Amino acid sequence: MRIRAAVAVPAASAAVAALLLTATQGRAATGDHARPVRCAGKSLTVEAKAVPGAATVLRVGVTNRGAHACVVDRVPTVTFGDLDGGALPTPEGATAAYRLAAGRTAYADVRTVGDPADPEARPVDTVTVAASAAQGGHSFTAAQLGTGQHVLVWEPVTTWWQRTRAAADRAIGLG
Repeated sequence: MRIRAAVAVPAASAAVAALLLTATQGRAATGDHARPVRCAGKSLTVEAKAVPGAATVLRVGVTNRGAHACVVDRVPTVTFGDLDGGALPTPEGATAAYRLAAGRTAYADVRTVGDPADPEARPVDTVTVAASAAQGGHSFTAAQLGTGQHVLVWEPVTTWWQRTRAAADRAIGLG
């Protein structure tokens, strides 16, 4: 009997704990403290411009125009014209979500090339920026970015999303 009682109590405790966990998760999914969902592309505005005084750095921003917080990828997806691949994150890190409150903007800086005189640098006419890899993003011409006729690209890197422009500049090594 004691063995069964000892087994029955933990089993009952586990069942009660599972019920409590399920009830709590149900409230979290529908209550005020719900975990943010992935941002819909239509609720986001993506912007990009060359950073004044830093010819090889672009500043990108994403604004949540929705009524509720949502999440985007921790690092923007930035691709360059018809070149393969995209900007690599700096610092490196596992993929994760970045919470973007309603009405808020996050910023990232993208260094397109380390040295504009590098013979490996390639000119492109457009840069495409997306808040999440699953979204198509928005393409910007070199003229829209303020970089002239082309954007030079070689081994590009991007920062993680930051709360301010200044934080994005610091993360890429400016000022």
